[in-house]
Amino acid sequence: MHFRLRYCLPALLLPLFGCGPERNQFAPLCPSAKLVPALADLTRYSGPGPTHDLTDMVLQARVVTVDGKCAAGDDKSVLPASVAVSFLLQRGPAMVGREADLPVFLAVVEGDTVRDKRVFQVHLIFPPNVDRMTITSPPIDLNLPVSPEKSGAAYGIIAGFQLTPEELAANRQGSGG
Repeated sequence: MHFRLRYCLPALLLPLFGCGPERNQFAPLCPSAKLVPALADLTRYSGPGPTHDLTDMVLQARVVTVDGKCAAGDDKSVLPASVAVSFLLQRGPAMVGREADLPVFLAVVEGDTVRDKRVFQVHLIFPPNVDRMTITSPPIDLNLPVSPEKSGAAYGIIAGFQLTPEELAANRQGSGG
């Protein structure tokens, strides 16, 4: 039996040799993920006011990772990419219920120019007896225009929270910038 398996296994694997990339074909250059500290944190409080304490906190969230992948598509002028964003979440004492929506954005930048921006809501549910958790958004699909002169590396991906002017000012004040 051992003799047959040794000679049959290579024959069974033979059809797989045609799988995979063509010779001298490399993965496309992908955009790099960028994190802007002032846009990566969100703290929501109950009630208005310039000062708050821990008892007023409804929710605290932080962007922890922006993961993406891209692959060559059929159209040489378009680079398909997929991005998922992970968040660390803390349920505050002032949160009513166990569900919330996070206003999140994903932007494609080229240098300092925003080429495209999408705002979406990430719905979260804290399980019973859980006040701290990490979640990852569903994949967000992008199609980036590329050419022989401009690869996917010419772009950057920025993810963060769609903050109110007051939340942005508080983040900038807290981070010193």
